[in-house]
Amino acid sequence: MAKIKTTETSANVEEFINSFADTEQKRKDSFELLKLIQDFTGFEPKMWGPSIIGFGKYHYKSERSSQEGDWPLVGFSPRKAAISLYVYTGNPKHEYLLKDLGKYKMGKACIYIKKLSDIDQDVLKNLIKETIHFMQSKYEKH
Repeated sequence: MAKIKTTETSANVEEFINSFADTEQKRKDSFELLKLIQDFTGFEPKMWGPSIIGFGKYHYKSERSSQEGDWPLVGFSPRKAAISLYVYTGNPKHEYLLKDLGKYKMGKACIYIKKLSDIDQDVLKNLIKETIHFMQSKYEKH
């Protein structure tokens, strides 16, 4: 079985944002997201792999393979093309949560935004709440 590359590290989150976010707007939005998610969830931000800021964690076991590991409940990354938000389950029954979010693009279970002001932060908080609830009920609490 291949070793999972994205694991929790002891890297400094603020240093990561300052060195990785490639524009002043992305840095500002990243620090705002950091505060918003930390205040809302109560979880301390941790680096996961070289470029994901995660909050909380759960332990998963794949239903299709023998892979298992830990993963953040929610998180984000200030990537070059857009800020990636890992705050959505990808579950079809949760699609209604996206309807009032604002301006974003969708990956498999990742939401891409250009800037934080493009989305409704109350809707984002609801997405975070529902995602954490879903993940904690699906997987054992960690």
